[in-house]
Amino acid sequence: MRILFAEDKFTSSRAILSALKKAGFAADLARSGQNTIELLRHYDYGLAIITMTLPDMDGYTILSTLRTLKITTPIIVLSSIDTPDAKIRAFTLGADDYLAEPFESAELIARVQAILRRSNGYAHPIAQVGALTLNLNNHTVTVANHPIHLIGKEFAILELLVLRKGIAQTKETFLNHLYGGRDEPDIKIIDVFICKLRKKLQAVGAGDLISTVWGRGYILHDPLAQPQTQTPPMPATPLVPSVAQHSRLPEPALLQAVGD
Repeated sequence: MRILFAEDKFTSSRAILSALKKAGFAADLARSGQNTIELLRHYDYGLAIITMTLPDMDGYTILSTLRTLKITTPIIVLSSIDTPDAKIRAFTLGADDYLAEPFESAELIARVQAILRRSNGYAHPIAQVGALTLNLNNHTVTVANHPIHLIGKEFAILELLVLRKGIAQTKETFLNHLYGGRDEPDIKIIDVFICKLRKKLQAVGAGDLISTVWGRGYILHDPLAQPQTQTPPMPATPLVPSVAQHSRLPEPALLQAVGD
C-alpha cells in the first residue's frame, strides 16, 4: 500500500518516512500543497498524511481542493493546533483523522493501519481465508499456524487478493497497488510475483488459493465458501414422447417436445 506524506521540514519528514517504511509501507514525499494535490490527482495512493503548514497553502485549503476535485483518498491531518474548532473544521472539509503534535510515531502508524482496514471493509486487523491468516497490522502470514516469509511486494499482492477475495484483479490493479502509478516496471513482473507467492503458499499446504483468470488477471477463492447449488425439479412428464405418441403428433409439436 503506497502512502503520500506532505511535509516540507526535513527532520519531521525523515522520521515519519522511516516509521512508515518500518511498518511495511511504501511512501512518497510532497513538499508543497500544490505538489500534494497533483500527486493525488494523478496517482493511486491508499492514504495521504498532510501537515497543516506547507509553504504555499495550509492544510484546510488542500483538503477543500482535494474534496472539490472528488478525490476520495483517506487523509490524516497533522497539526500543532490541538483545539476542538481546528479539528471540527478539518473533519468538515473532509479529513478522516486529525493528530495533534507532539505524537508518537507508533500512534500515527496505528491510525494509518486502522483507516486502511476500514477503507477496505475490514474492522479487524486479522483476515482469514481458509487455513490462511493474514495480519494487516504487522504484515505476517500463517497457514495452519505455520509462518510464511514473504517479501514486501508478495505480501502486498496477497493483501490485495485477500481484501478482494472472490473478485478478479487485473495486472494493472496490482501495479497500482504496488507502485501507485510511479516508476512502474513491466507488467510481466506481476506474473513473477504471483508464481513465487503460489509456490510459498503451496509449500505449507495452503493449496491452490490463487487462480488465473485468462485475459484478466488473478483471483483468490475462499475454500470454505461452498457454492450454492440447486437440484432442478423433476419434469412432470417425460421429455421425449414414446414412439406411440410420436405417431400422433404433428411435426412442429414433435420437434418442440424433443428440443425441450
